[in-house]
Amino acid sequence: MATITKEPIGQLHEKISVKVDKADYLPGFEKTLKEYSKKANLQGFRPGKVPAGLIKKMYGPSLFTDEVLRSVDKELINYLQNEKTEIFAQPLPLNVDIAQLDVNNPGEYNFEFEIGLKPEFELADLAKADITAYNIDITDEMINEEVERLQNRYGNMVDKEAVSGENAVVYVSFIETDAAGNEVEGGLKKDNSFLVKYFAAATQKELMGKKAGDSIQVAIGEAFEEKEWDYVAGDLGLNKDSEEDKKKTFKLAITKVAELEKRALDEEFFKQLFPEGDVKTEEEFRAKVKDQIFNYWAAQSRNQIHDQIFHSLVDNTKIEFPEAFLRKWLLSQNSENGQPAKTEEQVEQELPTFLNQLKWTLITEKIVKVQQIEVKPEEVREFAKAQLFSYMGGAVPSEEEPWVKDYVDRMMNDRRYVEDAYSRIQSQKVFEWAEKQIKPKSKQVSAEEFNKMVEEHQHHHH
Repeated sequence: MATITKEPIGQLHEKISVKVDKADYLPGFEKTLKEYSKKANLQGFRPGKVPAGLIKKMYGPSLFTDEVLRSVDKELINYLQNEKTEIFAQPLPLNVDIAQLDVNNPGEYNFEFEIGLKPEFELADLAKADITAYNIDITDEMINEEVERLQNRYGNMVDKEAVSGENAVVYVSFIETDAAGNEVEGGLKKDNSFLVKYFAAATQKELMGKKAGDSIQVAIGEAFEEKEWDYVAGDLGLNKDSEEDKKKTFKLAITKVAELEKRALDEEFFKQLFPEGDVKTEEEFRAKVKDQIFNYWAAQSRNQIHDQIFHSLVDNTKIEFPEAFLRKWLLSQNSENGQPAKTEEQVEQELPTFLNQLKWTLITEKIVKVQQIEVKPEEVREFAKAQLFSYMGGAVPSEEEPWVKDYVDRMMNDRRYVEDAYSRIQSQKVFEWAEKQIKPKSKQVSAEEFNKMVEEHQHHHH
C-alpha cells in the first residue's frame, strides 16, 4: 500500500514523498507482460505462444519502469485531488533515479516531488479604486470629417485631363534616378496612386496642371507630408529614419489623373448606409453619424476603464507566490533539443512579467469562482454569429440562412476557436462585474487629449 508524506521546504513550496511497494505496481506489470505475450509475434514462435520468460527478458525492464512510474503518478494525483491541493503547473520530480528500479528484484521505491501551492488572498476593494471615466467631446469638426470620409468612400473616381486641385488623384510610377535625373540601373521602381493633398506643399504646386505622360523630379523624403512618409518609405522598401534614404531622388512619371467625386448627400445615399430607412434628411444623417462617433468613443472610454480596473486589481491585490518553485518550473521547460529553453538569467529577467500575468490569472479565477460566472454554449454560438456579422461590415443576414448555421456549427466544432471565444466571453463578464463595483469620477476631454493619454499610458507600460 502506497504511503505519502509531505513537508514544507519554502514559501508555498512543499516536498511530497510517494512510497510504493510491490502490491501497488506488480499486478499491473504482470498483466502487461501477459498482454505482450499474447500479442508478440517473434520468429520461431506461434502467435501468443512466446514464453513469458523471453518476453520479460526482452521487454521487462522498460515495462517495469513504466508501470512503477504510472503507479507513482496515479498515487500522487489521487493524493492531490483528495487533499484538494491547488498547485501551480505540475509537480517537479526531485532526484529521480530510474536505475533503482530492478525488474528482477521488485521492492519498495520512494519518489520525491516538489509542488508550488496556490495562495489564499483577498481582492483589492474596487469601490476604493481611483478610476476615471473619460467623456470625449464630439465636435462639429469630427462630424464633418466623418461625413466627408463617407462621401469619399462611396464616391466615384472620374478621369481628368490634368491635375487641378488637392483632391485630384495621380497615378505615378516611382523611378529611382541620380541627382542629374538619369535612371539608376537596377534602382527602385514602383507604381502607386495618391491624393495630391498627401504631397508636401511644394510638390503639390509642381503637380498642378500636370497630365498623363508628364513627370516631376523629387527628393523622396521631401515630396510627401510627414504623416505619409512612413507609408511611402515602407512601400518603396526604404528606411523611414535614414537621412540617406530621404535624399534619394525619384522621377514621378504620371500615368493617369483622376478625381474623386464625393457622393451627394441625398436620400439614396442615406438609405445605402442606413437600410432601415429612418434617415431622410441631411440633418438626420448627421445626427446618425454623431451617434456612431459617440458610440465609438464610448467604447474606447470603456476599454480605458477596463485597463484601469486591471491595473487597480493587479497593483493593489497582495498575493504571495512560491517564487523558488516557479523559477525551477520555468527552467524545467525544455526546448525541442532537450536543452533548457531559458537560462537562469533570462528566467530572472522575465519573472516579474510572468508573476504579473500569473497574478491576473489568479484574480480572474477568484472572481469567476466567487461570482459564479458561467459561459454557456449558446453564448459561444452567439459570439460566433456576431463575429461573422462584423466580418460582413455590419450587414446582418437572416439567422435562419443555412450558411449562417453551417458557419456557426463549424466554429463550434473547432476546439481552439471555442476555447478562445469562451475565454473572451468570460473575461468580458469579469469586467462587467468589476464595472459595477467601481465609483469612477467623470472627466470631459477632447479626442486629442484622450489619445495622447492612452498613448503615454501604453508607452509607460511597455
